[in-house]
Amino acid sequence: MRITIITVCFNRKATIEKAIKSVLEQNYHDIEYIIIDGNSTDGTKEIIESYRDKICKFVSEPDSGMYDAINKGLKLATGDVIGLMHSDDEFYDKKAVGRIAARFNADPGIDGVYGDGVYVSNDKDERLIRDRIGGVFSLKKIKEGWLPLHPTVYLKKTIIDNNGAYNLDFKIASDTEFLLRYLYKYKIKMSYIDSYIVRMRMGGMSTSFKTAFEVLYEDYKIYKFHGLAAILAVFLKKTIALRQYMLHL
Repeated sequence: MRITIITVCFNRKATIEKAIKSVLEQNYHDIEYIIIDGNSTDGTKEIIESYRDKICKFVSEPDSGMYDAINKGLKLATGDVIGLMHSDDEFYDKKAVGRIAARFNADPGIDGVYGDGVYVSNDKDERLIRDRIGGVFSLKKIKEGWLPLHPTVYLKKTIIDNNGAYNLDFKIASDTEFLLRYLYKYKIKMSYIDSYIVRMRMGGMSTSFKTAFEVLYEDYKIYKFHGLAAILAVFLKKTIALRQYMLHL
């Protein structure tokens, strides 16, 4: 089973090398690694080029934002299963992709998998900020604001081909729309891996305090778009997040 991992980035000189290494150091080797760069100007491209012989596909050109770049990666992907590694993040350990592959191999009838992750501080100490335990999936939980941690979600390519890429009408929270569409609207068959998959650094687009209110508003529009009780779902979603943050204060 070939697993495609897509990294998109723009001016991420400080973190891109760690993200790349965490993919290349996985003990599962049937990986197609794709990097889509938004024409960085801070030295990011030069770091990526230093690993060029180990990266399957590398594109550097202007784009319309993160989700446009992800969609470019999806068009280039040829693996049986596709997932993301954001440029600020790393795999939790060297066995993460192997665990993902093992779950797909053990249950050929599933459409996708997801697992757990942690948020750490964006400094040298990398303190634990938030522990994201996914838990078993249910439609009831989705209505109550729950969604799997996006970078832990890996889906079969055929499922993505059938159900579509990221909706570019949503600039900050298109991952929420993507997950709701797949899990709630199309009710794909997901399997939970009770294990950590990623370590995410605070300060990316989805975790920045600067964009918190914009994310909140987009989330509201997305839940409403999918016919859910938007105010309640967003409130419960943020309550879940706040509870997880409070545990590590």
